[in-house]
Amino acid sequence: MSELPVNRFKSALRDGQLQHGIWCTMSDSLAAEMMADCGFDWMMFDTEHSPLDPIGVLPLLQAVAPYPVTPIVRPGSLNPAEIKKLLDLGAQTILVPYVQNAEEAALAAASVDYPPSGIRGVSGSTRASRFGKIAGYHRKAREEICLIVQVETQEALDQIEAIAAVPGIDAIFVGPADLAASLGHPGEPSNPDVREAVIEAIRRIRATGKPPGILTLDPKLYDDAIEAGALFVSRNLDLTALRRGLVAPDSTG
Repeated sequence: MSELPVNRFKSALRDGQLQHGIWCTMSDSLAAEMMADCGFDWMMFDTEHSPLDPIGVLPLLQAVAPYPVTPIVRPGSLNPAEIKKLLDLGAQTILVPYVQNAEEAALAAASVDYPPSGIRGVSGSTRASRFGKIAGYHRKAREEICLIVQVETQEALDQIEAIAAVPGIDAIFVGPADLAASLGHPGEPSNPDVREAVIEAIRRIRATGKPPGILTLDPKLYDDAIEAGALFVSRNLDLTALRRGLVAPDSTG
């Protein structure tokens, strides 16, 4: 029989260890495998703002499996059926976007847990259970699943403490881009008002005892977020890094 894989990312957050990652939107499994060996603690496969879907995520999960990096998957929305599929494919860390309040956070928590505590559908032979070889998988699976919810609007910021108090919420991610739009500054995630809101949100999340996270290309906001208590952070996106490396210094592209 096989053992339930340990979620290193969840364990590190529980121990208060800063975790660095990269945001991934490319569908190429060879690129994913290359990035898996670049020293990141986690890789986030984004199905919300990319061509990826659960079928496209599967070869990426397989490509990075041999490496000491934790794959995180963001579903397109708070969709229990989609989340169930991603879990069955072997994702152990899920980042649910656009969670607005405690009720939505509770639905996210229920989606990653089997009955009677949750609503995750039961299947006997999935990649997650090593095709049935992990003894007691359905009783133990939730122990190694890490559920992150994303707050990215003013409404969600107003509900941070209530969201954090929902049983089953393991971490909270702050999304500067959508938050900027919500605050009236679309396309301006480095606006001073947005910066202030992000840092305050991270402090409040940390005060609840939950690990905060952030993705930002702004070096100062990145550093300030870590100083404020962010524990899982990224300042890299795969396509952005690729373009940055390809554009010649004297190019106007």
